Amino acid sequence: MIWLHRILALVRKELQILLADPQSRKLVFIPVLLQLVLFPLAATLEVKNNTLAVLNEDGGAASIELTQRFARAQAFTGVIHLAGAGQIKTVLDGQQAIAVVRFGPDFSRHAAAGLPASMQLLLDGRRSNSSQIAASYVQDMTTQYFNEQSLAAGKPAASELVVMHRYNPNLEYRWFILPSLVAIILTVSALILTALSVAREREHGTLEQLLVSPLTPEMIMLGKAVAVLLVGLFQATVILAAAVFVYKVPLSGSLALIYASSVLYFAALVGVGFFISAVCSTQQQAFLGAFAFIMPAILLSGYATPVENMPQWLQTVTWVNPIRHFMVIVKSIFLKDVSVTFVLHSAIPLGIIAAGTLSVAVVIFRKRFG
Repeated sequence: MIWLHRILALVRKELQILLADPQSRKLVFIPVLLQLVLFPLAATLEVKNNTLAVLNEDGGAASIELTQRFARAQAFTGVIHLAGAGQIKTVLDGQQAIAVVRFGPDFSRHAAAGLPASMQLLLDGRRSNSSQIAASYVQDMTTQYFNEQSLAAGKPAASELVVMHRYNPNLEYRWFILPSLVAIILTVSALILTALSVAREREHGTLEQLLVSPLTPEMIMLGKAVAVLLVGLFQATVILAAAVFVYKVPLSGSLALIYASSVLYFAALVGVGFFISAVCSTQQQAFLGAFAFIMPAILLSGYATPVENMPQWLQTVTWVNPIRHFMVIVKSIFLKDVSVTFVLHSAIPLGIIAAGTLSVAVVIFRKRFG
């Protein structure tokens, strides 16, 4: 058990360095706090506080009622009333409104007579996602208005599609963002701390002291990995606590499954971090190398766009991306209360990735420092 005492001593030494060094301490705490505050507020898919422009060439009861409903909607805090068609281009070009609703001259008359009443909706294509969501709001309010008019006239309402969302009934964007944030923050911190660990030793001239000590290269890697794992689990605890108690995201599944998956996820990231650290000579190079991996990995994780929307060959590439698998695990446990069997479908690829990255890291580490 002598080897265990040596590894524990190295773990204690790594933790002391991380907590004593002001620069390392900032890397441990500041990114987590900043991202917990900024991400849920900035990375929103909701459409709120936007301006809608209305060109009412009709002036009838139906167009006025719909305009008032648009103005009361939470998505539109302001309504610009246009005097003529020539103002449409000016409003959209200047991004004064996210969309323009145009009522034709016969809109209300056709609506009262039960004839098709058409209205034009012009969207700002530069904000494609937000404008499409705004268009759905306008369409829903218009459909609801005409259904109410049909029922008031004693006529059957037009057919209506009722949409229900499982796992997130009110489409709260924070329920999507916070579970994903667990994976993203842990990725950044684990990779950077691991990549900087060996580079820092080389810059300070202490790596040679470790290599001539009774510690083998594998024991050095294990000690540094355990220290990063402990820091990462602390960060994960902070994020999970903030998600549940501050942002009120329901945790439907097992907390133990999240922690168990996090350990496996860290093993995969540590291998990548040690590979970067072994091939870099300075902390600056290691820092840049970590971010060179992080950005493509996040883009291919399914965080911004679904993996299913990517080309088939790119979907195949994402199977070697540990963030993709861990993000599926965290989201599923938070929102679905999935079983251990379901988690294993993503945990097994994580284990294979961890075995591969750690093996490559050990080989390179032994060649360079063994």
